[in-house]
Amino acid sequence: MTEEILFRNTLVNWYLENCRPLPWRTTNDPYAIWVSEIILQQTRVNQGLAYYHRFISRFPDIQSLANASEELVLKTWEGLGYYSRARNMHATARFLVESHNGNFPEDFKELEKLKGIGKYTAAAIASIAFNKPVAVVDGNVLRFVSRYLGISQPIDSGKTINNISSHVNELISADSPGLFNQAMMEFGALQCVPVKPDCNKCPFANDCKAYKEEKVAVIPYKEKKTGVTARFFNYLVVQHYFNDFPGIVLRHRNHGDIWKHLYDFPLIETNKLLSIDQLRSHDEFMKLFDGSDPVTDVYPGSYRHLLTHRIIHARFFKILLGKNDSLRLPDGYISTNNPTHFPMPVLIKKFIEEQDLKTLLNLMP
Repeated sequence: MTEEILFRNTLVNWYLENCRPLPWRTTNDPYAIWVSEIILQQTRVNQGLAYYHRFISRFPDIQSLANASEELVLKTWEGLGYYSRARNMHATARFLVESHNGNFPEDFKELEKLKGIGKYTAAAIASIAFNKPVAVVDGNVLRFVSRYLGISQPIDSGKTINNISSHVNELISADSPGLFNQAMMEFGALQCVPVKPDCNKCPFANDCKAYKEEKVAVIPYKEKKTGVTARFFNYLVVQHYFNDFPGIVLRHRNHGDIWKHLYDFPLIETNKLLSIDQLRSHDEFMKLFDGSDPVTDVYPGSYRHLLTHRIIHARFFKILLGKNDSLRLPDGYISTNNPTHFPMPVLIKKFIEEQDLKTLLNLMP
């Protein structure tokens, strides 16, 4: 028995005994596999599972996703973050329906050309749905293989990733590539975990160079460090009457920034959070209210919201307008008495839930 066959047999046997019973593992439907892989790109399985069921329930096939509005897709995705994933899925669904009769291409290179589908997702779809022998190399696989081979070079360098990809492509089973890929990813997720893996229970311990050289704690090694930027958002929770009904002003984030195409409140971004007096004297505040003198208060406390490379510091100000006060809404701003109907960032959704929608709409007479 060759070393490659022994490796595959050991891996698959471990997988069959230890794998989690996840719904996308019981199908070769490329649409279901695609949805699961995109959700799990930046999301842990425990969190992503509920979103997967919700997404598949709302959009059971590629045609229903293509026919949906972007706003509904984003609302369904709400809370998962990295909203470009949802926008790209929507665009790809429409492209496949319009140009490929709703079918995914089977070829890895053709899959890779689709919007939002990189090498990792293309390999997953090609191998699991279409039985193509193309290796999936995600973070779990990189960690497992770098330890197994004792690779001390930076794991985030293109050269190292290519070397590992080449090695895994030599190992992959031509008969059951989908099973092999799922086993590799699951082994990294459950056994060869980032911190303190239980190497005594690892079936590859005798051949793992990192384990034999006592380097498990330092492999894989990452070279690049990404800085974190702090941003300061002063949100205006504007409550006013429109068409004789109380409502709240929302802003559609249609510019090239975080949370693109989601909704939040009118925003004044500064280099620090403002006081009420500083807010009321700010040029953007005076321009929005066009000479009116709204009642202004601040909601208790401030909020801190973590993104991948950003920390958002936010403060929310209550702005109450009477029926005779004027409000000049720029393009992209709307008034609504049901803000939760719209897709919005977790930060805004959390604020609305904490303050209670009815309280937000408790306007001045």
